Amino acid sequence: DLRRAELEYMFGHAEPALIIAIKERIGDLQAALNDANINAKAITLQDALPTPRRDAITARLTPEAAQREAAMLYTSGTTGQPKGCVLNNTYFTELGLNYVNMGGIAEIRTDGERMITPLPLFHMNAMCFSFMGMLQVGGCLIVVDRFHPTTWWDDVRDSRATCLHYLGVMPSILMGMPETAQDRDHAVSFGFGAGIDPKLHEPFEKRFGIPLCEGWAMTETGAGATISNQGHDRLIGQSSLGPVPDWLEVRLVDETGSDVGENEAGELLVRRKVGDPRKGFFAEYFKNEAATAEAWADGWFHTGDVVRKGEGGNMFFVDRRKNVIRRSGENIAAVEVESVLMRHPDIKAAGVAAVPDDTRGDEVFACLSVKNPSPEKAE
Repeated sequence: DLRRAELEYMFGHAEPALIIAIKERIGDLQAALNDANINAKAITLQDALPTPRRDAITARLTPEAAQREAAMLYTSGTTGQPKGCVLNNTYFTELGLNYVNMGGIAEIRTDGERMITPLPLFHMNAMCFSFMGMLQVGGCLIVVDRFHPTTWWDDVRDSRATCLHYLGVMPSILMGMPETAQDRDHAVSFGFGAGIDPKLHEPFEKRFGIPLCEGWAMTETGAGATISNQGHDRLIGQSSLGPVPDWLEVRLVDETGSDVGENEAGELLVRRKVGDPRKGFFAEYFKNEAATAEAWADGWFHTGDVVRKGEGGNMFFVDRRKNVIRRSGENIAAVEVESVLMRHPDIKAAGVAAVPDDTRGDEVFACLSVKNPSPEKAE
């Protein structure tokens, strides 16, 4: 799904030794490798493997296999280009265990659980929660290419799914479709996701008969810090993330770094309570020690998310301190959009921000100052 400019940056940063992809993408991928001046090939599964390179970056092997790198996912940058989150094997195994042990309404069975997700496997959610969770219990993960509203419930029924993953845009679209006699004709016992419109939470559960569990996590936090409201007292319709689990330590701080009072909003800082405070988190930002150290300032991971702690210890999401636009579940950095817009020869200045959208949560809004605007172009 990435565009050529995005690919060029990532290839130049990650310095891959080999790319294996579907035939339709080989041309764009090889062009981006050439643009980034990276000596590597993009091939399909049907192509012969090229001779191994001697100048490629090698995996940093540690004595313990659990700490060795397993993947790198890029996050949207807020002050520059995306950062590469290095994820080790512990990150993946801990996330799977964390998910299947959640309990409550999100009880994962060990005798044939079947999870369906329309979320991409190149995102942390489906790659780590869904896939690793099903791997831990010997379940089945059904991955559809995208969310198709008109055929979604057919996919759910045909796959015999027993649970599902969602993003907030999905319930909004499904609730806008005509009611049918088949709305409850499924075997799904719960849904797990994030971002549902609070006003739709209860009506959705009543109409489709599926309890929805909202959760919070980041690519950087992995299983090291997750919060979810899978309990039966979920405060439906109040944007509750649920209570802080007993193994997680949190602080809410203002812009000066001081702790805020009860029911006051502050930036969420997190770490493991016992043992290694970073267990289950990302290992580092690739080639960026300074950013890694800044994220872990004073021994706490700084999430950039503003939340408040309310009655009963429940956490409530308020806003993002970072200039990130959350559109249909995708994190879009305003600075990246501005950077692309500024490449146009007729644009003198660009400012990008989020505006509310009933379906997508946020939509991208750009303010432009252009050279010699004509009345026709202005209209």
